[in-house]
Amino acid sequence: MSTWRSWSGLESAAGLEAVRPGDAAEVADVVRRARAAGRTVKSAGTGHSFTGIATPRDVHLLPERMRGIVAVDREAMTVTALAGTQLKVFNAELARLGLSLHNMGDIAEQTLAGAISTGTHGTGGRAAGLAAQVVGVELVTGTGEVLRASAAESPEVLDLARVGLGALGVLVTVTFAVEPLFLLRAEERPMSWTDALAAFDDLTAAHDHVDMYWFPHSDRMLTKRNTRVGTDLAAAEPLPRWRAWLDDDLLSNSVFGAQTAALNLAPRAIPAANRLASRLLGPRSYTDLAHRVLTTERRVVFREMEYAVPRAAGLDVLRACRTAFERSGLTVSFPVEIRVAPPDDVPLSTSYDRDSFYLAFHTHRRADHTAYFALMEPILRAHEGRPHWGKLHTLEAADVAALYPRLGDFLALRERLDPDRVFANPYLERVLGG
Repeated sequence: MSTWRSWSGLESAAGLEAVRPGDAAEVADVVRRARAAGRTVKSAGTGHSFTGIATPRDVHLLPERMRGIVAVDREAMTVTALAGTQLKVFNAELARLGLSLHNMGDIAEQTLAGAISTGTHGTGGRAAGLAAQVVGVELVTGTGEVLRASAAESPEVLDLARVGLGALGVLVTVTFAVEPLFLLRAEERPMSWTDALAAFDDLTAAHDHVDMYWFPHSDRMLTKRNTRVGTDLAAAEPLPRWRAWLDDDLLSNSVFGAQTAALNLAPRAIPAANRLASRLLGPRSYTDLAHRVLTTERRVVFREMEYAVPRAAGLDVLRACRTAFERSGLTVSFPVEIRVAPPDDVPLSTSYDRDSFYLAFHTHRRADHTAYFALMEPILRAHEGRPHWGKLHTLEAADVAALYPRLGDFLALRERLDPDRVFANPYLERVLGG
């Protein structure tokens, strides 16, 4: 019997049967045996979800033997990888092949299966979400069938399984549409709150990817603008190694981690510390491979809630959140992250069929996140907010049904692929029903 604990420490399980399958046939065998015994199966990957979406109850599938790229089609411009491959490994392997994903989120620790199943997304671009770049999957259903889905084969499964929440099957391989390896020009600049909001629409129109961070208790924003500059890799001008180490390793991880941990013991010092930190931020610019610009290493463990609201309402929602926060008397040491995404056609994506504005709220893992998130969530929900499936929220099945017009199609497919709920757990029962 084994135990499991998520990265944030919010989810854990004990008394598990741990299995390390190496291919679809081995996964199918595990699923069939579990089904016959009335047990459940979950593949929890690296545990980077804050919710219990992947928390196992009985059988825990570990990904160690299901990693790596298995097929490259340069004519179709697709790459297929085993679903247990971590995004950071996949990005590096793609780069060695001279290829890249179009867009990605800012954390690359997750497995491919976990990232697409929870709706992991970046900001801007033609497709912000990883799932919108998926053109094929191979999965094992709750009856132990190995099923392949693409535009030509079981397209209705591909349509819904791209963000499948782990409710439709165990992903074995994922096929992505890719493009030639390209460079991004990164520009990071501090701005005032007023100037950043006034310039927001112009910035998102002028740059391919825009990300902003507001420091609570201050009037300062850090803005990140990334612009495609082509595929001539000789034009790369990465940060000097010393600067990358200083900014991204020492300051953003070691120093930030120590500071936020200390501030948990002295919360009255947080406002002054945030104002000081926001004033110390300086500009920097560099040009590097897309995945090196878009992703960052985060060693400081935190808790997070993120919602997508309609883009047209986004800035007003942000202002309302700030007003509520400043009236609350709460102290928070982590910045609020602001991103945007174009609409996609993935039925359970947070950006399904609408331009989206994302607001992400964080706290240090040792800080009490509950009052802060409870303060913000009603504001986000009042504006038809859709929560990230892997980040904290309180939605239940009726709430989800009101937000996702194709949820009925998803539930019908779930009934077909997993009639005995082999892949169920308390989180899925809460957001999808029994």
